[in-house]
Amino acid sequence: MTSVQDPSTAVRTVTATIDGHSVTVPDGTSIYDAAKQVGVDIPVLCHDERYDPVGVCRMCVVDTGGRVFAAACVRPCEDNMEVKTSTPELERSRATLTELLMADQPPRAEDPKDTTTRDNLLLDLADGFGVARETTELPCGSGRGTDSSNPVIDVNHDACILCDRCVRACDDIQGNDVIGRSGKGYSTRIAFDLNDPMGASSCVTCGECVQACPTGALTNKPIRGIPIRPREELDAVDSVCPYCGVGCALTYYVDRERGAISFAEGRDQPGSQSRLCVKGRYGWDYSASPQRLTTPLIRVDTAYPKGPLSADVRGDGDNDRGRGGSGGNRSGGGRKPGDKRGGKHKPGGLVDYDEVMPYFREATWEEALDLVARRLREIHAEGGPGAIAGFGSAKCSNEEAYLFQKLIRTGFGTNNVDHCTRLCHASSVAALFEGVGSGAVSTTYGDVANADVVIITGSNPTANHPVASSFFKQARRHGTKIIYIDPRASTVAEHADIFVQLKPGTDVAFYNSIMHEVIRLGMIDREFIASRTSNYDELARTVADYPPERAAQITGVDADTIREVARIWGEAGAGVIYWGMGISQHTTGTDNARCLIALCSITGNVGRPGTGLHPLRGQNNVQGASDAGLIPMFYPDYQGVDLDVTRRHFEEAWGTTLDPNRGLTVTEIIKSVLQPDGVRGMYMLGENPFLSDPNINKVRKALSALDFLVVQDIFLTETAEFADVILPASSYLEKVGTYTNTDRRVQLGRKVMDPPGQARPDWEIVQDIARRIGLNWTYGSPSEVFDEMVELMPSYKNLSYGNLGLSGKLYPNDDPEHSDGTIVMFDEKFNTDDGLAHLVPAQWLPPRELPDADFPLVLNTGRLLEHWHTGSMTRRSFALDAISPVAEVYMHPKDAADRGVAHGEMVRVRSRRGTIELLVRISHREQLGNCFIPFHFREAAANLLTIDEVDPFGKIPEFKFCAVQVEALGTPHEDPIATAGVRA
Repeated sequence: MTSVQDPSTAVRTVTATIDGHSVTVPDGTSIYDAAKQVGVDIPVLCHDERYDPVGVCRMCVVDTGGRVFAAACVRPCEDNMEVKTSTPELERSRATLTELLMADQPPRAEDPKDTTTRDNLLLDLADGFGVARETTELPCGSGRGTDSSNPVIDVNHDACILCDRCVRACDDIQGNDVIGRSGKGYSTRIAFDLNDPMGASSCVTCGECVQACPTGALTNKPIRGIPIRPREELDAVDSVCPYCGVGCALTYYVDRERGAISFAEGRDQPGSQSRLCVKGRYGWDYSASPQRLTTPLIRVDTAYPKGPLSADVRGDGDNDRGRGGSGGNRSGGGRKPGDKRGGKHKPGGLVDYDEVMPYFREATWEEALDLVARRLREIHAEGGPGAIAGFGSAKCSNEEAYLFQKLIRTGFGTNNVDHCTRLCHASSVAALFEGVGSGAVSTTYGDVANADVVIITGSNPTANHPVASSFFKQARRHGTKIIYIDPRASTVAEHADIFVQLKPGTDVAFYNSIMHEVIRLGMIDREFIASRTSNYDELARTVADYPPERAAQITGVDADTIREVARIWGEAGAGVIYWGMGISQHTTGTDNARCLIALCSITGNVGRPGTGLHPLRGQNNVQGASDAGLIPMFYPDYQGVDLDVTRRHFEEAWGTTLDPNRGLTVTEIIKSVLQPDGVRGMYMLGENPFLSDPNINKVRKALSALDFLVVQDIFLTETAEFADVILPASSYLEKVGTYTNTDRRVQLGRKVMDPPGQARPDWEIVQDIARRIGLNWTYGSPSEVFDEMVELMPSYKNLSYGNLGLSGKLYPNDDPEHSDGTIVMFDEKFNTDDGLAHLVPAQWLPPRELPDADFPLVLNTGRLLEHWHTGSMTRRSFALDAISPVAEVYMHPKDAADRGVAHGEMVRVRSRRGTIELLVRISHREQLGNCFIPFHFREAAANLLTIDEVDPFGKIPEFKFCAVQVEALGTPHEDPIATAGVRA
């Protein structure tokens, strides 16, 4: 039979016969894949359909009539090929190969995989062929050793069969390029970097290699003493990762006898495709911490006047792992005899419960909730709606975000409700809503595969969105050009075709110059501009003032590089821009995002596969919480609170009169508390502004000044020290709810465990408070809340718990029963009133606080791969804290040398607002004159240093730029807070 051309697809096909079954497949299809289509199972060891086939194990060999057997995973089908997959000769070959491999394996009773998950593929084959190490006469080498240097992964080289699945998992899937081979002959073994111990290598502990390994060579270690057992002995719960906005799908394997999670694995989903990072795979044990809050707490009378209770939060602590800030309001807080006034912290830099808990007493739920409702009602009655404010949480579900904002708006008549989007992508949302009429992303992170060129800017996705970054790295291997633009040379720079290291705070000048060149070279999409944008002429006039030579002076990027970036972007058939908080967390954050929107729009890079705008979301549900209305200027689905028709719609739906004015944002609420007629009572759900907000000294003063504060959380946070009532909440793992990831994928998080003690699901607590202040809420489950949300949110139309399934759905979605949803938005029009993209020109402005002789360095803050937000979860995770246990300031080698400090030494970092002490890390990723401090470490709180200046549109703080000095300990300095007091 000859090859044929399929007229409908124009794909050449071939027809072969496999064990008597005729099969027609596209040319190039492997025998293995063709056999699967006709139900023929061919045994494999080295092969996994997620990786490129290599044919090294030879277990899948088949008889094609040739001189030698062929490896089915790599040999393509040919026309008229006759394939036999299970002849006596083939079975003898496989049995012999299995016996050879078994000779060097550990005894079954000691096999690292058979004694845990019991899914050793080699042992399964051995059982089928009737061979075993104990019965073979072949010699056993057993001399390649073990490696336990990684805190959560064990390596047993004797169990390794050199199938290279771990190598391909690391390279092809995660793009980390850590694992290879070393040695020759029998001494060959897998190696990490240059044959380093795994724990000392550049391995990021994503665990992809463990998931790939078919034998006991790579296995998970038990975490906190919970044994790893076979899957069939455990309860599998399909859920979603609780950390970053990528929203990876995973399965928790729960040991019900011990009431704990045994291990977690990635599972298939259109976005994450079974991938996980170190936080998702190993960072779940925080929920079982003995420090969980388990009963309501009420502040005792002797703990007034109110103020910080621990040495750290007061600011006079000391710690050999790094020290908290000095200065600030130290007068608040009643003292008990014998309380600690300094000294060492608890390991891990966590709140010292022994120091704080004496200032609270246990209470019943009835007493605590009655007190909360009474005090908030009293403050509302005395000070009016403006005296009440609420901070919700992007860690909570969509339903909880919706109920929380509804409570504040309908129960207290105010729009003073916000959450951490104000601290991450508020300026992006402001620019997107203004420019394209939607605060959501216009395409997915996986759409990178369809792009010719990708700009990744102001983001460190290998640390902040590691699974998304694996798709970026994978796309580059397949031909997508990556342009990486950031002040720091993070590991993304190593995977970029062009790395542009611009000066911090110069993004507007840089992107204006790129647009200048794109327009000058005639690389704009004139048809798109004419039919789908407005205000182009004004934009063109503005960027005309930014030729590459001028931009080079501002940004520090040479003019030729600017021209090259412009040319590559302009020539691209399809391009996506992904950005992070390096764009948004500036006083010019909205202008930065406006430039990105304009750059995509004038080149027609919106609305097609492989094009679009994607601000990578930081927290697991920051997209969903924003969608659900947990922001002061919008009702759910970004419907303006100051629009009469919108307000009337929600008044009718909620049965009450609503405030026609925009509410206060996070930073404005803190400022308001310090005013005589400002916010007096607050409800905080899962937020920790003491560490997350800028200028901690000001936050400390504001929290101390509140008349009443209720904190609802799973741990005793720094903010909870200022609370009048603390309510024990449920962790992500202990409740049902939906979460919306950075792609607009709405997924169902399922309950894995019961809450500890008297802790309760957040939505139930919010409803109980609502009832006590007079709201007639009768929700029986989160699904009922979701149904109400969907009725009020056009973007979520048609979604329900019943059709989300195991992988969730993208919104908007016309037919969720049969469709995954919309990947690319704005293919025909934008969501603005006129359907056009509104181009908003921006002029470059310098940052608000510039370096000088006293504070000559620029401080940048951000995340580490292993940690998240204020560390309350990740620092209680064994794996994550073990890998990254200490606070460090990252410095350029010359900056460190100029100050006489060496790698690993303690240094003092000070700004105009405060001082912290921490270790120095010499880093070639930093620019000269710049330093970087992660914000997860309370004992060296970066936000003690940052300024509280905000973007005028998004009201987001300037976390990415402030002036500091770094000096060796022992260098005399003047404490600006001690001498001048808190700058409020």
